Amino acid sequence: MKLAQYVMVLAVGLLAMGRAQAETAIFAGGCFWCMESDFEKVDGVTDVISGFTGGTAKNPTYNGDHTGHYEAVKITYDPEKVTYKALLDHYWVNIDPFDDRGQFCDKGHSYLSAIFVLDEEQRRLAEQSRRKVVAEFPDKEVVTPILPAATFYPIKGEESYHQDYYKKSPLRYKFYRYSCGRDQRLEEIWGDRATHSE
Repeated sequence: MKLAQYVMVLAVGLLAMGRAQAETAIFAGGCFWCMESDFEKVDGVTDVISGFTGGTAKNPTYNGDHTGHYEAVKITYDPEKVTYKALLDHYWVNIDPFDDRGQFCDKGHSYLSAIFVLDEEQRRLAEQSRRKVVAEFPDKEVVTPILPAATFYPIKGEESYHQDYYKKSPLRYKFYRYSCGRDQRLEEIWGDRATHSE
């Protein structure tokens, strides 16, 4: 009887582990320092990594060639604590979906916003969320695209100081975020729904 109970507990534990398997989301929303900061505050998010994606240059670097790539974040999350839909809702209120030149004070292709989907379910939910934003702002053009996920290149090596920059260099980060006008613009668009830097 004890062995049977042990096997039952083990089976239930393994089943729970399978259900709680981490999932991934990839978003571009301008400066990855800010995106990392905004998403690490979300309950259920276990990791946020800054990097590049969407371009053709191999092994892009911040100070080197990242032609065609977007600054983006790769988010690991527990789907039992936060859903992909909830992450999408959080994403929209942390970007300017109407800026076709970049985000806030940062302009250029690498600062454009985009949702990178990893499968058809993510695409369905992303398209649904985008339609909701379009409906909310009928007089504006939502330019944020939904794109298929490509290779994600984390910032690493001598440029790894970009990871968790808001924690490593809080004063510089806060000055940058304020002077870039990110929070001011987010509040203008989204009101109380926008995330604010601490």
